[in-house]
Amino acid sequence: MFEISTKELFLWIKDIKKNKQGIDDFYLLLDLLGGISKSELLLLKINAQEKVNLNIDLISLKKKWLEYIKLSKPIQYISGSTYWRNFKFELTNDVLIPRVETEQIVEIASNIFDYEDKKIIFADLGTGSGTISISLVVENSNWKGLATDIDINAIQVAQKNHKKICSESNINFYCGNWWEPLKKYSGRINLAISNPPYIPRSVYEKLPSSVKDFEPKIALYGGEDGLYHIQQIISDAPKFLVKGGWLILENHFDQSKKIKNLLRDYGFNSLKTINDTFGIGRFTIGRYK
Repeated sequence: MFEISTKELFLWIKDIKKNKQGIDDFYLLLDLLGGISKSELLLLKINAQEKVNLNIDLISLKKKWLEYIKLSKPIQYISGSTYWRNFKFELTNDVLIPRVETEQIVEIASNIFDYEDKKIIFADLGTGSGTISISLVVENSNWKGLATDIDINAIQVAQKNHKKICSESNINFYCGNWWEPLKKYSGRINLAISNPPYIPRSVYEKLPSSVKDFEPKIALYGGEDGLYHIQQIISDAPKFLVKGGWLILENHFDQSKKIKNLLRDYGFNSLKTINDTFGIGRFTIGRYK
């Protein structure tokens, strides 16, 4: 821990606010790297302490902030971590920064099955940092996860997060493309979830530099219409799901109708579009007949 002058810290905060330099990202940096939250800062001000302990010295913290200002590099990559649902996950540039809107996919999955359903086997296709699969096994103690990713570096990040957050070995990790590593589970999976690359070419080309320059293209770009990977996942799903098994996909705001048609073509019913917290049709689900 590093003892920091409270006065110096608040003078810096005042300068950031005055210059309007992304104050929310600044507070996130203080939290993720410094180890002090916005609410703790408020208490610090009320209590008028002369010193405060941070996880990093002030000079290093200022250098990290300068990196954000100069490069537009996301705070999550600068700090190597992010908050998602109830946990703090480690990140590297090999994995996508998990978005707040994706958090709902965990609730959708959990609500599909009754609490009495004991042994659920689920697949998390394209696990990235492991946020979805780890959250699911923490919230559903009887579930068994199978997490796949095409990038071995992403798998290593997910495994590290799993070891840090979970006390049990309730997820198996596999490196490979979508369903491919799960051949021995053919016809045995009750639920599959994926937040695949779904951004169409025209949209990807216009993404801000903070996304395009730092987040892995492989985790974002979904081909010309954004459906290249989604079509692969849907077409192979019948080989792996049990009869009555569910598939949950995150998608671009305008893709749900096409995804429903694809699901229907491959033997799915109970099709539904679910809006995210911003009112966007973010998730498409279907049940294999």
